[in-house]
Amino acid sequence: MEDRAKYALIGLFTFAVITAAFGFIYWLHGASGSKETSPYLVVFEGSVSGLRVGGPVLFNGIRVGEVTEMRLTEKPSEVAAVISIVPSTPVRSDTVVTLEYAGLTGIASVSLRGAAASSPAVAPPKSGGLPTLRAASTAGDMGTAVRETLAKADAIIVDNQETLRNAIKNLEVFTAALARNSDKLDKLIDNSSTAMGTFAELAVSLKKDTSTLAENLDKRTAEITEGVTKLTDTATKHVNVVGNDLHRAIINIDKQVTDLAKNPQRIIFGGSNGNDKK
Repeated sequence: MEDRAKYALIGLFTFAVITAAFGFIYWLHGASGSKETSPYLVVFEGSVSGLRVGGPVLFNGIRVGEVTEMRLTEKPSEVAAVISIVPSTPVRSDTVVTLEYAGLTGIASVSLRGAAASSPAVAPPKSGGLPTLRAASTAGDMGTAVRETLAKADAIIVDNQETLRNAIKNLEVFTAALARNSDKLDKLIDNSSTAMGTFAELAVSLKKDTSTLAENLDKRTAEITEGVTKLTDTATKHVNVVGNDLHRAIINIDKQVTDLAKNPQRIIFGGSNGNDKK
């Protein structure tokens, strides 16, 4: 009994969800259907491939409605589409109508481009029917553009097929040469790696040698400086000794000259100063 009750509750819940979903869709459809729109008939000259019922209608890039119907006209070269747009859309007699395509998908939209504000509004024809707009030529159709592009690409390939063939052959030869010499390439790569390692070791060794040379140069410079300092000190001492001796010699000479000036007879008679005084 409990299992049956559980299944019954699940069934009721599922039924309620489905009913609510249908109700929402019905309400949405009614709301969209009751929305006020203004219908226009757009006549295209040529193909309108990519345009579908429900396709967007843009005014200066802003969506203002959609395509509600596609039909043929009395002329085999023409196609007509009925569009429903917002009534406030400023459609004028000189409004430009074209087809626009979304990238390379081929999906088309009706594009309306604004005109002069002073231009008159589009009025329904006297014979009755919808206000009519004539679209610009659809020569820019996406399919046509793609076909033209492919044709140009094919022409380029045909004109340069010999060059392309040679390029493909050269690529095949190069690829085959690489395949044949794959072992040599591996060895070359290994040798390059080894050489890079050797260069790194050489750089480290050179850096060490440079540091050692700089240290030895500093030591030699210090020794030379010390030797020059000692030599300078020794020379200074000798100069001082010679200067002192010279000074004493000058003093003695000066004394002798003074004594001679006081007692000149010493040169003739000789004798000492003491005896002369006695």
